[in-house]
Amino acid sequence: MSVELRAILAGFGGQGTLFAGKVIAYAGLIENAEVSWFPSYGPEMRGGTANCSVTLSSEPIGSPLIQSPNALLAMNQPSYDRFITDVSQGAAVVYDSSLIEPEVVPEGCTVVGIPAAKIAQENGLDGLANIVLLGKLWSLVGFCSRDVLDQAIEKCVPPRKAALIEKNKIAVQLGIDA
Repeated sequence: MSVELRAILAGFGGQGTLFAGKVIAYAGLIENAEVSWFPSYGPEMRGGTANCSVTLSSEPIGSPLIQSPNALLAMNQPSYDRFITDVSQGAAVVYDSSLIEPEVVPEGCTVVGIPAAKIAQENGLDGLANIVLLGKLWSLVGFCSRDVLDQAIEKCVPPRKAALIEKNKIAVQLGIDA
């Protein structure tokens, strides 16, 4: 395993934060890491809040709850505002700059905003802003090898949506390059 990761991925229900977290978790499983993936939903599901905590470690994980994440992926303003003050010193933070205007930027952290929704839309990848952001997070943190990230995408995309595997890989690369 490349790195110890304590990540929070957050947005509205339907934005794909739980799916992006699942991709990270599967990447950890492929690399034989200790893995925790803990989803949390608001009461409304689509349109409500949705976030997940993902931990990848070489040591046993005592709790799925993350008090001080070393990575944050935020897809909307309420999620950014809710979790930005919790990130640890040196954390990597990625957010969708087409939807978020940060008021708080913690010192000592790498904070990168990219217009993920716009990038996805301009490339015919509507609904994949989550994976664009995942690519950017991966480029900053390197929580697995790129090949393993692609394998995790292949594992997470359900067979009935197999046509989306290549689109997800393209979205990751767009995020890496952004």
